[in-house]
Amino acid sequence: MRLHAALRSLRARNYRLFISGQLISLIGTWMQTVAQAWLIYRLTGSAALLGLIGFAGQIPVFVLAPLGGVIADRVNRHRVLIATQTSMMVLALLLAALTLSARVAVWEVFTLAALLGVANAFDIPARQAFVAEMVEREDLANAIALNSSMVNGARIVGPAIAGLVVAAVGEGWCFLINGLSYVAVLAALLRMHVKPSGAPSSMPSAWDSIVEGFAFAWQKTPVRALLLLLGLVSLMGMPYSVLMPIFAEEILHGGPDSYGLLMSASGVGALAAAATLTVRKSVRGLGRWVALSAAGFGVCLIGFSVSRALWLSALLLVPAGFCMMMEMASSNTLIQSMVPDRLRGRVMAVYSMMFMGMAPLGALMAGFLATRLGAPATVAAGGVVCIAGGLVFGAGLPQLRGPARDLIVAQQMAAGGPPDEATRPTS
Repeated sequence: MRLHAALRSLRARNYRLFISGQLISLIGTWMQTVAQAWLIYRLTGSAALLGLIGFAGQIPVFVLAPLGGVIADRVNRHRVLIATQTSMMVLALLLAALTLSARVAVWEVFTLAALLGVANAFDIPARQAFVAEMVEREDLANAIALNSSMVNGARIVGPAIAGLVVAAVGEGWCFLINGLSYVAVLAALLRMHVKPSGAPSSMPSAWDSIVEGFAFAWQKTPVRALLLLLGLVSLMGMPYSVLMPIFAEEILHGGPDSYGLLMSASGVGALAAAATLTVRKSVRGLGRWVALSAAGFGVCLIGFSVSRALWLSALLLVPAGFCMMMEMASSNTLIQSMVPDRLRGRVMAVYSMMFMGMAPLGALMAGFLATRLGAPATVAAGGVVCIAGGLVFGAGLPQLRGPARDLIVAQQMAAGGPPDEATRPTS
């Protein structure tokens, strides 16, 4: 019965196809992420450039996601995803060709990472909003949790495979495998039965549409609080992953296989958090989990920063991954429960800016701090800030519960259903 409840959103055919295609593709994506960071570190040995490659790959999301959100609310999201996934496949295959031919230059890696970030700026808002189209509203939270489980299942497998492949035959084969993996997601998208959807007869200008999405996110206090905490954690906590090659080689005296192990350990914890969320039937208590997880993530980062043993570092990254995913997936679920359908793409674009868009700024800052203070001190400082953010958010929860409940009930009634009794203590 619990397994049936955890998988209930798979009743939708389109969502089953989406999950199957994305799982294969995301394993390739994580392989490329690990191999790309290792390639830059092998070519340059620079902590600052590790931060810069993270910045180059994700800053386009921060800049262009608002435009991506407008497109997600105006254009057929299914077609947007086909276009973005095709673009990502071409970029991965191009990076593979350059690396396997032994002609790759650092500037080429940076350029292709930035172009991939541009594709992500349009892909992420459309993909997040498209999930709501594939399942019934009562299954939306479960679909988001299953999607997070899929991402983090790939996060366990992908880095582990990448570490072995890089050690055996080099980074280029990881890029090639990633490029070929997009065939699965494109095949799944093309097999979907999607109802044609057109833009409303009258739409405000693109600028006014962007402003409308930002206004909703800022004026609704619970949404604003969730986004601000998410941005803080992404800015100060998430850059630990950018510095992972330094921990693997210089601090823990390992190599690509150790790097893959550390990344996979974080993925194990994140998968456990996402699996925990799949069995939840309502959003009750998620606000408390957001606060506790942000603070717990900070504690784990501090512990990781002082560890000098590979086994202990990997062990500490399991609860770190759990807390990180619990905070981010819970925030996603709460925000999607509070946002009206007509604004979903634009509000999820703001979510993308906080989730992925702040990370490059943090990566850039972490890379330069690590050259001056060292990687351990940089990660520990980020942990302290995450703890503070979680405590502040937790202190404000009593004032957020009422407005959050009103927003969730309003969306349930707009969808044609009665208010869910389980939403009474929403935060």
